[in-house]
Amino acid sequence: MTGGRRGEGRATEARPAEARWEERVQRAAHPVAYPAVRALRSRPVVRIPRVGLVVNDAAIAREVLLDVGRFSKVGPGAPSDLWTPILGPSVLLNMEGAEHAALRRALGPIFSPRAVRELVEGRGRERAGRDPDATSPLAAMVARLDAGETVDLARVVAAQAGSVICGLVGLPPTDAAVRTSIAAAQVVTGMVRLHRRRLTTSQVAYARRVLGELTAPARDAYRAGDESTVPGRMRGLGLSEREAMGAVGAFVLTGTETVQSFVPRLLAIAYDTGWTGRLLGVEEAGSRSEVSGDDLRRRVVEEALRVTVPTPAMLRSVRADAVVGGERVSAGDRVVIATVNCCRAAGAFDPDRPVDPDVRHLWFGAGPHFCLGMPLAMAQVEAVLDALTPLAATGRRVVVGRRRPARGVLVPGYRGLELTLDGGHGRGRAVEHGQGRIVGL
Repeated sequence: MTGGRRGEGRATEARPAEARWEERVQRAAHPVAYPAVRALRSRPVVRIPRVGLVVNDAAIAREVLLDVGRFSKVGPGAPSDLWTPILGPSVLLNMEGAEHAALRRALGPIFSPRAVRELVEGRGRERAGRDPDATSPLAAMVARLDAGETVDLARVVAAQAGSVICGLVGLPPTDAAVRTSIAAAQVVTGMVRLHRRRLTTSQVAYARRVLGELTAPARDAYRAGDESTVPGRMRGLGLSEREAMGAVGAFVLTGTETVQSFVPRLLAIAYDTGWTGRLLGVEEAGSRSEVSGDDLRRRVVEEALRVTVPTPAMLRSVRADAVVGGERVSAGDRVVIATVNCCRAAGAFDPDRPVDPDVRHLWFGAGPHFCLGMPLAMAQVEAVLDALTPLAATGRRVVVGRRRPARGVLVPGYRGLELTLDGGHGRGRAVEHGQGRIVGL
């Protein structure tokens, strides 16, 4: 099926298309849990038997996330129930207090702006066996679009994410390694469901085997101390082998699928609402906005993150008796933050709308557990946009064609999303309009 081209540039007509497609994407991933969660959105907090206290209000959600004394990621019904059996006890997903803070500080240099740029661009991996003459997924995408071909953005972004996985585990990003890395990560995350407190014994055993095979190169790189690899740098920063392997596994499982999900949805939403040109630095006829340039791109990206909600739900275990939104909770209770309801309460996609401080970046968490991998995720998003920008600069429009929502995934997304170019100055002109901004992987 094809997106609503007639709505491009007229938000009042196009917003229903954006909403319809997002609804299809969400329901394809979670056909039972998503409608059930959305049905609760009219009440700030709702107690659901065998599920927990569901929070649908952004201000209340932020209070819970910031109150680490009474609400923890470790305990009954918390993320630790899901991830500790697979990743071990020393990963950020299942830690609290001083040990959590110390591990975040140790990992900080891995996610500095320079470090994430190098990881996304693949610099230094030639020594790990990469062919320096190989064409990156994004460069190949640009060349094909520039030649008038149709490109599946979902496949391109998956290859990009797979290349980053290879960088995290110390593998050269050959086609086979990329495909294997993507498949391994998706197998494990695909087992997780919003209603499931823990995985079964057989699922845990399978996930540990898959993850062990995926991270075996990371263990070798750590032991070799090769600082051209992320595991080698972790050793140089003083992380133990257990900490490094846990961190690598956590980032592989929780970070890559988020990027694979978000980028195609970002382009789809921008297309359906008439924001594609402005997202890619081109002022469209009749468009008006209070901001421009990089600030405008950032606003569009953040608003798309609010609408798509990369983390649809967050879990906390209650440590001590408390009151949440007027409801009493006791130690051992479970709090489910319905991030999808909290973030979407502001309404339809509109980058010109003032940002609610309670909602801002809530999809990445808040407080001590704010997502450490956010800079890496955003660097991957920027890489794709930087690759497409020279094409838009030639006067051609990036057009979204056929879309296929993904099924059986943890983070909702598109299994396929086709891009083409329409109109403009003709083919073969992208190089003249800034090929230097195309980021290699």
